[in-house]
Amino acid sequence: MDSAFIPIPKIINGGIAGIVGVTCVFPIDLVKTRLQNQQPGPNGQVMYKSLADCAVKTFRNEGFFGMYRGSGVNLLLITPEKAIKLVGNDFFRHVLRKENNTLTIPRELLAGAGAGMCQIIITTPMELLKIQLQDAGRSVRVDLTATTTGSVNGATTTAAPRLSATKITLQLLREKGVFGLYQGCGATLLRDVTFSAIYFPLFSHLNSKGKRREGSNQAVFYHSFISGCIAGCTASLSVNPFDVVKTRLQTLHKGKGEQTYKGIIDCFVKVLKHEGPKAFFKGALCRILVIAPLFGIAQTVYYLGVAEFLLGYEKP
Repeated sequence: MDSAFIPIPKIINGGIAGIVGVTCVFPIDLVKTRLQNQQPGPNGQVMYKSLADCAVKTFRNEGFFGMYRGSGVNLLLITPEKAIKLVGNDFFRHVLRKENNTLTIPRELLAGAGAGMCQIIITTPMELLKIQLQDAGRSVRVDLTATTTGSVNGATTTAAPRLSATKITLQLLREKGVFGLYQGCGATLLRDVTFSAIYFPLFSHLNSKGKRREGSNQAVFYHSFISGCIAGCTASLSVNPFDVVKTRLQTLHKGKGEQTYKGIIDCFVKVLKHEGPKAFFKGALCRILVIAPLFGIAQTVYYLGVAEFLLGYEKP
């Protein structure tokens, strides 16, 4: 990054990057949410046996558009979220550079963590609303005590409620005020600050090793894409336990017999006690399949400099 930090084109690039990335990987993210949310019944029965099983059942029961349930919220809020994350990292790296224009690893970690912390204002309500819409789309919910309406692996089931982002938002504002939209904020902060502190320095170092574009000091697009995928894969796997806890805490509508949690520590303890350590890596493969290409695509689009071209800025 050069000495002059020009935010406008970076913000636009971040927004475009987020929209393109989310559109490509949202169906996998929906599957991840449903896998992380399901809890085994008394006899160990579960609705979805695997990533593929969840994807097939969702598509069969809800169709193509069912795979994009909740995507409207994401597409609406992903523009400011990705802009804050990507531009925030660039800004903190710019501010933390030494006089010789270099960054030490601790400062890179600090810049990434700062970007993760700034995005929470958008990420928390976005994730909260998205999770309700994704989870409510399940055609059935395990419930051993409710009136029988179907059966999944021998367990009694009931239809999940149909929700809308507007309805959820208004209900939370009415019952809890603005803070209702920030349920699970602590877990989101724990996940995103850690993720960004790992992701951005790793991406930067990987991207710096690639082939440069002709007449530029930037890496060719495919190397930026691969660097984003590798860094995203590593960071997402590292923080998956935090993501599981965040998903559980932000799920407002629990099925009968499903655990409820008082906070981050209570959720960690109960998941470990009742489901074992493996539960913290539920949806890990899905998360990797979401985050790796999402950030690979986002970083590539971000560095292509579409906004600079449209606005007439010189490409940095």
